[in-house]
Amino acid sequence: MIKENLERIKATIPEHVTLVAVSKTKPISDIQEAYDAGHRTFGENYPQELRDKHEALPKDIQWHFIGHLQTNKIKYIIPFVTLIHSIDSANLLEAVNKEAKKHERVADCLLQFHIAQEETKFGLDLEEARQLLESDTFKNMENIRICGVMGMATFTDDEVEVRKEFKHLKAIFDTLKQDYFAGQPQFKEISMGMSEDYPIAIEEGATLVRIGSKIFGPRHYNV
Repeated sequence: MIKENLERIKATIPEHVTLVAVSKTKPISDIQEAYDAGHRTFGENYPQELRDKHEALPKDIQWHFIGHLQTNKIKYIIPFVTLIHSIDSANLLEAVNKEAKKHERVADCLLQFHIAQEETKFGLDLEEARQLLESDTFKNMENIRICGVMGMATFTDDEVEVRKEFKHLKAIFDTLKQDYFAGQPQFKEISMGMSEDYPIAIEEGATLVRIGSKIFGPRHYNV
């Protein structure tokens, strides 16, 4: 079933958009099934779970961390993570830079923006991002690379609202690209859209979509 779900979803996604299969709380066997079907990019929300899955699964998997990241958990993922989607503060970015330096690597990151109506979601606003990117602290970070932006839309059936929020994130991306990352080809990613709203996200400029339940079925919380 996982293979069929992947094939069905990939048929709806343009070539320039990367599907991140959200495997949080899913057993190793489900991820292996998706891997055997040819998929290589997976997203996880919990650092220790991600570390354990990385150890158990093939090493050519590209692991994306998409959850809220606490500074004391960075150490579990930094040696191998492909992309961190959820940088929502200057302190977190500084901590990732520090941990990446220990491992002599550059960590690719996205800045997470708060675009939803819900206050419970994390993220920067544009002014906070400007302060971060203009700070001397940021300019001295040699072990991180900002590759784009991420956001989560409001959990609602109101497609007009969801589309508005995705447009807002795309506008933030365009502003940052123009003001801070012009001529930097690595700044190209817009991570937005999940199982229920990814077609709208793609229409509004997403380059990464994070899809879980439409691939793996409902979440399991007994892992």
